[in-house]
Amino acid sequence: MSAGDLPAIEGDCDPRFARVHAAFAENFARDGELGAAVAVTLHGRPVVDLWGGWRDAARTQPWQRDTIVCMMSVAKAVSAFAVHMLADRGLIELDAPIAQYWPEFAQAGKARIPVRWALSHMACVPVADNAPVGAIYDSTAMEDALAAQTPLWEPGTERCYHSATLGFICGAIVRRVTGLSLGAFLRQEIARPLGLDYHIGLGPDEAERCAEMIRAKGSLLDLAQTDPKYAFLARMWRQLPPDEDYNSPAWRAAEIPSANGHGNARAIARLCGLWALGGTLDGVRLISEGAMAQAVEEQWSGQSAASGLRFRVAMGFFLNCPPDRPMGPNPRAFGHSGAGGAQAIADPVSGIGFAYSPNRMHGGIDIGPRAQRLIEATFACA
Repeated sequence: MSAGDLPAIEGDCDPRFARVHAAFAENFARDGELGAAVAVTLHGRPVVDLWGGWRDAARTQPWQRDTIVCMMSVAKAVSAFAVHMLADRGLIELDAPIAQYWPEFAQAGKARIPVRWALSHMACVPVADNAPVGAIYDSTAMEDALAAQTPLWEPGTERCYHSATLGFICGAIVRRVTGLSLGAFLRQEIARPLGLDYHIGLGPDEAERCAEMIRAKGSLLDLAQTDPKYAFLARMWRQLPPDEDYNSPAWRAAEIPSANGHGNARAIARLCGLWALGGTLDGVRLISEGAMAQAVEEQWSGQSAASGLRFRVAMGFFLNCPPDRPMGPNPRAFGHSGAGGAQAIADPVSGIGFAYSPNRMHGGIDIGPRAQRLIEATFACA
């Protein structure tokens, strides 16, 4: 792309973080960025809030300040955080059986699986075999299938990323404890107090601001549908219609808490800033410091049975684990990545909250060069 074809980079950037601005511009110049946003907070204060490019593949709709986009599995960390908030309030015990809150889950040998194992991808129910294609848009159908599902291994014995099912388990617990869907809890208890433009389940007004997702060959969800070597991953996502491009009205309106959180980098960087500060930001405390620390205690590290990727896993969060999930120089950094490149990182050592939200998905199972460049630039400045 010639210099004259490059989109303008809009927003604000503290001079101390000029490298992030340069890295963001380089993504457009070198790596085919279509539209995206990147944001950074330092000790809770915004130091980077940049956006640029186009909302659509035809390049007719400029990315605006209030553009939102699907950030894929970043939603897992947000959904897990909701569960940790309820645990902090004494409404859930992490070592209590899931069935204590969701009695139907006790079927098929799952009566003793604790909440902790679900959050740490050790519940051994990464599939919902009885749910048909299209059920991904129906939380009740997915929950019923999960309740009936027999674990694939002895619970607690196999480390396997619950790519689709973790969010529905979190949602089922939240709804039974609070009476609210996970999307409603997020809106009422997290987004509204912090002023976050991040949603699980979009209304018409939010959908109008949504960027078009551009699928890429080679992402995890693409491989699940196209590569026989990833048949197990395909089984995890068998309820996803093959023609779903993450732009359909059904995808945007449904609550799919593992994958369809829509927002922008500004919102998630702010939430990550709260996480990095132990649960409080601008006088708003969503969780106690002790509960936040417990949420990000390492539960296991090693290869996941689903993808072969190496992870360090806390309860609903990835921990810094280069090269597969790098999050800067500090081992204590945590967050979550999304298929296609979206990132959320909280670093309690440097006080950094970082987020990146693109619409052209990266074609690979790593985080991709665009996200990597921005992460490296951010921590070089910090």
